[in-house]
Amino acid sequence: MRNAEFDRQQVLRQAMNAFIDKGYAKTSMQDLTKATGLHPGSIYCAFDNKRGLLLAVIEQYGQDRRDELAACFGSSLPFPEQLKQYLAGVVDECQCQGTPKACLLTKALNEVAQQDEVIESAIKQHLEDWQQLLAAQFSSAVDKGELQGDPEHLARYFIMGVYGLRTFAHTKPAPEVLHALAAQLHQDTCRC
Repeated sequence: MRNAEFDRQQVLRQAMNAFIDKGYAKTSMQDLTKATGLHPGSIYCAFDNKRGLLLAVIEQYGQDRRDELAACFGSSLPFPEQLKQYLAGVVDECQCQGTPKACLLTKALNEVAQQDEVIESAIKQHLEDWQQLLAAQFSSAVDKGELQGDPEHLARYFIMGVYGLRTFAHTKPAPEVLHALAAQLHQDTCRC
């Protein structure tokens, strides 16, 4: 059987949007073929099944988030400014096209994880990686005197705030409310 040729990252990001929009259970194979432009046979050939596609999407999502963090925290700006830019990106994503965009990992964790240990493990690993990457950034900022406090605690607090911001965005508050909440999270994190 001939392997289908396609841009894997593009397909995974398109499938990611379908899973984010509808959730795993409600995303049909028809939804995935429409979102990715692939025939069902190509999806099965490349990913085995919808579950295999979700696992590949989770991996891509994790890589995209790691790249996003590296880009945001790789600048020469002071850490508090980098943190402010990161939060601005979260707010922008929350307001994407008027419909808040859920975090794929959180959504899949709530929907699928308790029924599938492999998916649960993959999600938890990516969430733990995200926390460790943030903790390393906070640790560097503490070492430079840009922040005070325990880097691990600061990372957990910040992540809790980001989750809360994303969740609250689903109530469709005015944009200025999300910006004010992000500013408060930034202020609280930087003075801890």
